[in-house]
Amino acid sequence: MEFHPILWLYSLIQWVLDRLLSPTPPPPKATLGRPRIAVIGAGLTGVSSASHCVGHGFDVTIFEAGDENSLGGIWSRVNNTSGLQIHSIMYRFHPSVQWAAGYPDRQQIVSQITQLWKKYGLQERTKFNTPVKSTRQDKYGRWIINDNPSLGSFDGILAAVGTCGDPKMPHMPNQEAFKGEIFHSSKLDGKTAAGKKVLIIGGGASAVEALEFVVHTDAASTSVLARSDKWIIPRNAFVDGLLALNIFGQETIFSWIPEALLKRLFYRDLEDLAPNDEGLFTETPMVNSDIFHQIRDHKAEWLRGDIVRFTKKGILFRHRAKGVPKGGPGREAEVQGDMVIMATGYQRPSLSFLPNEVFQEPYQPPRWYLQVFPPEHMSVCCNNCTYVNAIGTVGNYHIGIYTRLLLMFLVDPLARPQEYWMKRWIDMTSFLKSRAPTGSFDFFTYSELLYWFVFCIAINPFRWKWALFVFLGIGSALPKNIVSGEDQIRNGLGMKKWHHG
Repeated sequence: MEFHPILWLYSLIQWVLDRLLSPTPPPPKATLGRPRIAVIGAGLTGVSSASHCVGHGFDVTIFEAGDENSLGGIWSRVNNTSGLQIHSIMYRFHPSVQWAAGYPDRQQIVSQITQLWKKYGLQERTKFNTPVKSTRQDKYGRWIINDNPSLGSFDGILAAVGTCGDPKMPHMPNQEAFKGEIFHSSKLDGKTAAGKKVLIIGGGASAVEALEFVVHTDAASTSVLARSDKWIIPRNAFVDGLLALNIFGQETIFSWIPEALLKRLFYRDLEDLAPNDEGLFTETPMVNSDIFHQIRDHKAEWLRGDIVRFTKKGILFRHRAKGVPKGGPGREAEVQGDMVIMATGYQRPSLSFLPNEVFQEPYQPPRWYLQVFPPEHMSVCCNNCTYVNAIGTVGNYHIGIYTRLLLMFLVDPLARPQEYWMKRWIDMTSFLKSRAPTGSFDFFTYSELLYWFVFCIAINPFRWKWALFVFLGIGSALPKNIVSGEDQIRNGLGMKKWHHG
């Protein structure tokens, strides 16, 4: 086997991170302590969060609506040709993950999730075919799932239902007249586009998924029918990392610099496809380097406009000039094709199982503390299921940080945020981002997220002892021992007693 020094170095780095930062898996059949956490969802985030909890000695139960084939969440449902568009160094959803490639495919990702699930003994702590429809607190403040005490009582809830649920498959005018094949972008396994003219309806991540399929199966031609222009950034870890360094999490007076560089160095002769009216830091960009290669090789085209209706041989499409808004005037022409792929995305999973009070304006998701903690219930963490748009990654170290913040709040009364101050943080962040073209919490970057974490720890001196634990998962025993000493002092002063187990 050929020796690759960069891949060898990457493997070494992963090995070191695993040894330093991975919590120790509990022994088989171990009895773990409180706080006990209900994890809702057995996708990437749910499995990662649960492994952090049990690795630090806290009991969990994972509730998953689907069967065991649903393990891995959205990654269990997409095509085998799908894979990471960002580099796997930005997709380290747990320290023990060991990637064998820079851009692993769907099967490798599901394999890593499954290995993590087994490594931390989560098989015995997972209830499949158990959709969560309601949560409530009993008179002791513990959470009851589905109004069924037999499922257990929990000190905290970690919702990990994600942002991608069932596929969206809208019906379009005259669709039944089309003589070719129509598929959703997530239902392409076993299909082939070899020698066919493929029409992709939609943009964003689903379009990327469809393009991967088209490239793998040698389509004759590809036409992407998009209602709007989207920023497309290269599949390059260095570039993607630089863009995520915008700590303001919004458009700034300097945003024109990366936008101009992308147009000059990446779009080049295809600059007309770059948005004019939307900045780079307003919406999640497409991460793809193949589409421009396909267009330059005349194997693909990107068409801006609106779908009028299906025809027997394709789609009647209203082509709009750059700058003309959706639904505006344009030239109508038939775009012929043999296969239509609906890159129309997914339904957003509901959080309606949470109590009604967490959805009251103006503090409704995503306007929550650190975007994931509803101010009314600091014992609830909605990890990776409230964000709207971002530059960064949903599958990285923040999963563990959010999980450990929840554990810190539950274990340490002095570190616990109060509803009043959680709302003030939301108000402050809204003020700081009041000039953002999007809502204050509708877009963020990864560096802004890290700033939130640092601020959360720094603002409260009683959280300082937890810093290494929260950021790196190191030293949970020390802060817990300090908390016990603090409890003895507080109890000796006649203050309210807190039970940890």
